[in-house]
Amino acid sequence: MENKNNAVATTTQEKNITEDVLNRVRDLRTKGDLRIPQNYSAENALKSAYLILTETVNKDKKPVLQTCSKASIANTLLDMVIQGLSPAKKQCYFVSYGDKLQLMRSYMGTVAVTKRLNGVKDVKAYCIYEGDEFETEFDIDTATLKITKFNPKFENIDMNKIKGAFAVILGDDDPIHIEIMNMNQIKAAWNQGYAKGGSGAHKNFTDEMAKKTVINRACKMFANTSDDSDILIDAFNKSDKAFDEEKTVNNVDYEVHEEIKENANTTIIDVEPQKQEFVKADNENKEETSGQVNILETPGF
Repeated sequence: MENKNNAVATTTQEKNITEDVLNRVRDLRTKGDLRIPQNYSAENALKSAYLILTETVNKDKKPVLQTCSKASIANTLLDMVIQGLSPAKKQCYFVSYGDKLQLMRSYMGTVAVTKRLNGVKDVKAYCIYEGDEFETEFDIDTATLKITKFNPKFENIDMNKIKGAFAVILGDDDPIHIEIMNMNQIKAAWNQGYAKGGSGAHKNFTDEMAKKTVINRACKMFANTSDDSDILIDAFNKSDKAFDEEKTVNNVDYEVHEEIKENANTTIIDVEPQKQEFVKADNENKEETSGQVNILETPGF
């Protein structure tokens, strides 16, 4: 009987919060303040998010749906929908901070949101290895840095010989934003993180982590100088808050594996699904969780 009552209570809570979020979304769209991608279903994203939240617990092994306030849950889900993110595609995660739920956007989510900004067609990133030809030029008329030559060579690929990385945000015709970082800058960014760039992901997938860092920096800069909706950019920035917290956890390895499967001709890496456990951000706790979840590496923009 108790399990049945809990199930009914959870279903009722889901319905109430989901309806609140959808009503707010409809209101924003009616006012012209929100544009949702045509192929994005807010209802499906909310259902997927709620299923994930029912299995998400905090450091004390308590369900976040019981420990986090209804308002913070609703606001988190609203931020997810405003950005058109899908938790099922690992574009975002949910983290508890005390009694508050916070949305944390993944690297893949950052790329997805950026591609929805006005005038953006795609986002690309590449590593520069020792021996690659790479030249830039400063255009004094536009005060922008241009890449005039990039000639990568397959035989130069070596995780220990990465000189840097660059990201390009592409418009319909030409690049509209370029970000270039040398390896010293990238490592300085990693050094801001909890593991100081010493995690397995950074050691084993250095190229992917370097590209993640430069893309995050490029997208954040572009988003905050775009003329897109203030509501969208506000949600974008709030979802970056978790990247500034040392004690947040995130499945970094999973993201890296997914990127490799999508962007490179490598053997598929099977990741066994496990129950996600997120740590509350408090200044005293420095305990790492075990299993699939790892300490988040701060991009350090």
